[in-house]
Amino acid sequence: MNRSSDAVSEAMNHDTDVVVLGGGAAGLMCAAVAAGRGRRVVVLEKTRRCGKKILMSGGGRCNFTNLYSEPANFLSANPHYCKSALARYTPADFLGLVEAHGVAWHEKERGQLFCDHSAKAIVRLLLDECAAVDVTVRTEIAVETISRLDDGRFAIVAGNARWQAASVVVATGGLSIPRMGGSGFGMEIAERFGLPVRPPRAGLVPFTLDAGALQGTAPLSGLSIDVEASCGRSSFDAGLLFTHRGLSGPAMLQVSSYWSPGASVTIDWLPTTDIEAWLAERAAARPQARLPGVLAERLPKRLAVQLCQTAPEDLGEPRMRQLDAAARARIAERLGCWRYEPNGTEGYKTAEVMLGGVDTRALDSATMAARDVPGLYFVGEVVDVTGHLGGHNFQWAWASGWAAGQVV
Repeated sequence: MNRSSDAVSEAMNHDTDVVVLGGGAAGLMCAAVAAGRGRRVVVLEKTRRCGKKILMSGGGRCNFTNLYSEPANFLSANPHYCKSALARYTPADFLGLVEAHGVAWHEKERGQLFCDHSAKAIVRLLLDECAAVDVTVRTEIAVETISRLDDGRFAIVAGNARWQAASVVVATGGLSIPRMGGSGFGMEIAERFGLPVRPPRAGLVPFTLDAGALQGTAPLSGLSIDVEASCGRSSFDAGLLFTHRGLSGPAMLQVSSYWSPGASVTIDWLPTTDIEAWLAERAAARPQARLPGVLAERLPKRLAVQLCQTAPEDLGEPRMRQLDAAARARIAERLGCWRYEPNGTEGYKTAEVMLGGVDTRALDSATMAARDVPGLYFVGEVVDVTGHLGGHNFQWAWASGWAAGQVV
């Protein structure tokens, strides 16, 4: 982020109060709030249009918040950091903004709110909010340098222009989905000004399996089923999808944020069933039936057959009358605690979020300000706060952007 002083002096100079780096959810929210307080605000977005990740989210309908979003839905080295912002700008607050703009919405499940028609409505809402308070939005303009001036203000050079501002808000997102503009630029800025950064990694991302494991899952590619998935102490009831590369679906995306190389992922194929009791009942009712056929009463047939064929102890195709209580107990334990050992994830190219980022120890939880660099703020995904699937990451964007917008 260095450039010669001659090049800087040749740039077209602008004076403003706040420069927001990034025209995504957190950046546009911050800009609108700050300008609403009478601040002169400029948003610099490096891609062709603002809100590209908003547009692709939720299958194009944008899961813009979650009614039940709370600190427990977020991962961070400091789990308390997000509490202040989330408490002061709630899902109800953003929903009020959505309704004020006439955006039709619906609740899909578990508090997840989506646009009825298109995610474009959320981008339009944010841009209209910015336009109403005279925010200047510049797209296709990449920041080349950011430096601190002797008077404490900041100088930002982008393209052939140079802005001076009392405050800079870094809302550049993270490394996830690079084709949509994801990058590590925000973390570079933090390090440039001496702020610590926690190691980033892909989150809410599908798992990959090695060749051996894929032999057992390949016949199931495209099949989905609701399961309980666990990694460590974290469990999620959601859908699992088999892919030609490994395991995906909401359950896998959720536990991926808690997974580390070498760890296993545990699946309960029948989370709402007392499997042992059910097997005993079926043995009494269908003594001549074979195990795969009985399992197919509760599981997709392809899955039932494959589980029996690929279990480590090879469950096989015994008739139910051949299974004594001990055998049924072993089968129940296996089906309720099936383990996969991913060899990795699909990485940032398909990850919905980035874990890690600017260390919250260096930031004020009420304002998002860098404690030791007056006038510098970090909001959204670039900060070491990552939400669960289901609208929580957008709620963090709104809440952190609003918090910074109140004070810049």
